[in-house]
Amino acid sequence: MKEVKTILYVHGMGGGAESRIPSILKDILGPEYSIVIRTYDFDPEVASEQLASWAAEVSPDLVIGESMGAIHAVALRGYPHLFVSPSLNAPVFFRALASLAWIPGVTRFFDWYYHPKPGDRQALHFARKTLLKWPGIRKKALLNTPLNGSEDYFYAFFGTRDKFRRSGVVLIRTWRKYFGEGSWTVYDGSHFMEEEYIRSLLVPKILSLLD
Repeated sequence: MKEVKTILYVHGMGGGAESRIPSILKDILGPEYSIVIRTYDFDPEVASEQLASWAAEVSPDLVIGESMGAIHAVALRGYPHLFVSPSLNAPVFFRALASLAWIPGVTRFFDWYYHPKPGDRQALHFARKTLLKWPGIRKKALLNTPLNGSEDYFYAFFGTRDKFRRSGVVLIRTWRKYFGEGSWTVYDGSHFMEEEYIRSLLVPKILSLLD
């Protein structure tokens, strides 16, 4: 009987156990691959502890980080890593947003604007105290990169029509700095990887690493 391979999937902001990409992966890969995805806290310090605990529990063969989940995925040492639209610079923007959180109504507005879909999804609350934690978590996570001596495997996928690349939240230049040349593929799609690219790019990469 073939051994079941375990993939720990780290969702992006406002995602959760019902996120789209891991659901598609479950359908494509079938029962020989266990996709573990759990909804973690928006407070990055709490989330780091949760994810480290889950990784220790399930001993994944592969870690996948999507969007802002990339920060937490990078921090998990000792595993091969794949990324979809890694938002490595989001914590930098959160630091700027924290300065606006003093203004009455700003936190409430962002909580409303980024309200997640119904279901088992990450609750979002843009409190100043929480936002200010993100840069430190980013700095700690990026210690586990080839730039800083990590021997883990890292590979990312970026969409040509990713709207977050225009703002710098998602930036190939930042990825290149920490992970080096030849460690990414660009597909003709959006930030939220379309199913055709999940099938043609992400799944073959997963299989090449796990089989």
